[in-house]
Amino acid sequence: MSSRPTEKPCVLGFDQFGFAVFRRNCDKWKQEHRSHEYSYPSVDSSKLESWQKMLSNWNEAGASCMDKMHILLEDGVPIKLRGRLWKCLLDSDLVKESSTHTYQVMKFKRAKRTGLRGNISPSRGVCMCIWISLPQRTLDPWSLERSFPTHCSLMGKNPEAKEGQAKLFRILSAYAKYNPQIGYCQGMSYIAAMLLMNMQEEDAFWAFVVLLEKPKYLAGFYEHSLDTIQRHAKIFQQLLKHRMPCLWQHMDNLEVAPLLFITTWFLTLFTSLPCWDSVLAIWDLIILDGINVMFSTGLCILQLLEPRLLAMSDVSVLLPTLLRIPVDVSRYNVLVPALWLTKVHKWELDCMQSVVLEEEEEALLSSGKLSIQATTVEKMTKQNGKKTPDIKGADGKRSTRSSASVGKETLKDTLTKMLKIARCYLQDLRHLSEGHKETLSQEKALIIPGHSKRWSTTVNSKGQARRGISGKGRSEKTSR
Repeated sequence: MSSRPTEKPCVLGFDQFGFAVFRRNCDKWKQEHRSHEYSYPSVDSSKLESWQKMLSNWNEAGASCMDKMHILLEDGVPIKLRGRLWKCLLDSDLVKESSTHTYQVMKFKRAKRTGLRGNISPSRGVCMCIWISLPQRTLDPWSLERSFPTHCSLMGKNPEAKEGQAKLFRILSAYAKYNPQIGYCQGMSYIAAMLLMNMQEEDAFWAFVVLLEKPKYLAGFYEHSLDTIQRHAKIFQQLLKHRMPCLWQHMDNLEVAPLLFITTWFLTLFTSLPCWDSVLAIWDLIILDGINVMFSTGLCILQLLEPRLLAMSDVSVLLPTLLRIPVDVSRYNVLVPALWLTKVHKWELDCMQSVVLEEEEEALLSSGKLSIQATTVEKMTKQNGKKTPDIKGADGKRSTRSSASVGKETLKDTLTKMLKIARCYLQDLRHLSEGHKETLSQEKALIIPGHSKRWSTTVNSKGQARRGISGKGRSEKTSR
């Protein structure tokens, strides 16, 4: 009796970033939405040495490092040093040292509740006790491996995957202890898992805390009300409306609101993109510059997709395209160069936020909800550091004095604020072009230690900078 031929393994191996490579005739390969063809720039030994020296002396030379960080990031971050760089940029050690919480203690308390010591393994019996004890929203221990189901640190039942799942569970459960008001929310596991792929467990936890709680990054995104993420979706909608009016009108006609796709992009920081080298480059920029990069990345993706999206007349085709970005658009050599040319400034976001507040005010006025209107005006005046005027009638009672007049005053204040922001920005440009014209008209050379490239910068009378590398014929335009 002949023995049955053994089935060929479905997984052929793992790529350089740890993601499984499947056989083409495997069912998992058909379901996989991940590319293994990377174009991430390699870092030679001299650049690697420069990176190591910079990170080793970060505390002494932090300011000078930050000045040239964009140029360094554009050349690519050494994969093995990315975790150290993120830790420095986030300054997570400062949060760790100033906190009254200790990660080891929080982890120990979770183990103590289950009668265990040491590491917590996410086996069914162990996790059930911890899962029940988590406040408010629950953390499902059996869903953690679904965050990145094809990554070697979370895939399967081997010891490495089990330990990876345990680390992820410990970080998320410890954060629920650290901030019980937020607890756990779906989407957090993607952030924590990404950090674990590049950092040690405790470092990943404190980096996780900074990303979720610092206003520069994701503060308020995981609140139970989801007000923050909805407001940012509205701001993105305004950016889309002003930057790409044709696409905005097309999507509006199909009733595809940005909230339907931008929520996934923002909550997971674009980790759903199929090209992991692009994801890493986006994260480098987000951790350096903050939330502005999230908006510019979203706009950049839509700019690259615009021709094919405009050709789609069915929402059942358009929306899945936005939720599963095609590989050809997300490739490093396509997306990342375009991202460097797509800038969203803080003043621009402030203006768009003012427009969102204005539209909310007008909606409240038209609905006649004065009590809500008064609350909104009060919030806005508090933001501006002013006391809300107490409007009273002749009888001494609070008056419903012309809700329209209140709305007009609010609208006037909003428009005035927008004009002030725009005027400050234009004055900065004028200061560059006139006040420092003689200085900036000369070429400036920036030599990075350990780099052979010589960067030169010239600024024209319009405040536009041209940056180039001498001797290589490469240049690009960037707006100040």
